[in-house]
Amino acid sequence: MVATNQPAALSNLVTQTTGISVTAISTNDPVEQELSKLENDDDAAAAEVDGWIRENDQFKAKGAGIPDAELNRRIRARFDICKKAYEDFIKRHPQYAQARIAYASLLHDLGEEDTESDQLLKARDIDPTIPSVWNNLGNYYGEFGPMTNAFKCYEKAIQLDPTEPVYYHNFGDTVFLYRKDVREYYHINEQQVFDKAVGLYREAMKLDPTNFSLATDVATTYYGIRPFRTNDAFVCWTNALKLANDEIQREYVYVHLARINIKVDRLAEAQHFLDEVTNSSYGDLKRRLQRNLNEEKATNSAAAKAVQSNSPATGP
Repeated sequence: MVATNQPAALSNLVTQTTGISVTAISTNDPVEQELSKLENDDDAAAAEVDGWIRENDQFKAKGAGIPDAELNRRIRARFDICKKAYEDFIKRHPQYAQARIAYASLLHDLGEEDTESDQLLKARDIDPTIPSVWNNLGNYYGEFGPMTNAFKCYEKAIQLDPTEPVYYHNFGDTVFLYRKDVREYYHINEQQVFDKAVGLYREAMKLDPTNFSLATDVATTYYGIRPFRTNDAFVCWTNALKLANDEIQREYVYVHLARINIKVDRLAEAQHFLDEVTNSSYGDLKRRLQRNLNEEKATNSAAAKAVQSNSPATGP
């Protein structure tokens, strides 16, 4: 899923981000200014904890560092300061929906899903016109169910703000991942489910055309579509390649271009893209694809020899 204004996962205390988005607020009002400071403090805590983790990993590599349990205790204590600040703010301003959305974002990062959903539901009840509340509830239901609630929440978020690409992206991810639920809820078949996911991704791409992560999500969708839409898949992966920001992202696309070329028996092209993959993080995947490619080459070679040997001899 997509993350917006969201610190990355920081430790085993912190779950994967799933597209929490907090509606931007102005800073003219004193209450808004106070909330803005809380969010900045939240971001600062995330950056500080991230530094602790990187530093401890470096020490561990040298045989030092502190035990994970101690590091997690420090992380928890650091974020507890942020939690207390949010709770104090909400106690003084219980009808301020934006504060509950921001607090829910922190709770989500800490893996406190029950408390997160409580805050989101209260924010929704206070102001049901805030689209990010519905998006974030969609993320929650998409992870913990019921799935039909996720569909309804994403639809509501898009209805309230049809210009926010993250809502389409999150909805598209959920449709792609939970195809059985989508079939039953919308009364459509498997291929129509893929079409629905692709349609949502395309809407997101229209609104955010330079988003590499989104572009790769669109391209990945085609693996599940039958019959395989070769040209569409190549177009999407080629577009993703143009959007790659660094060599790691480019090589990620090369891996997929190699995979598709193997799939459609364009073996020379597949070899070309595999040869471009040099990053060790893709080593296992590259070796597996190379093995598949070699098997296809051997199969084609054997078939060619069989055809040649079975051909009638020609001569004078």
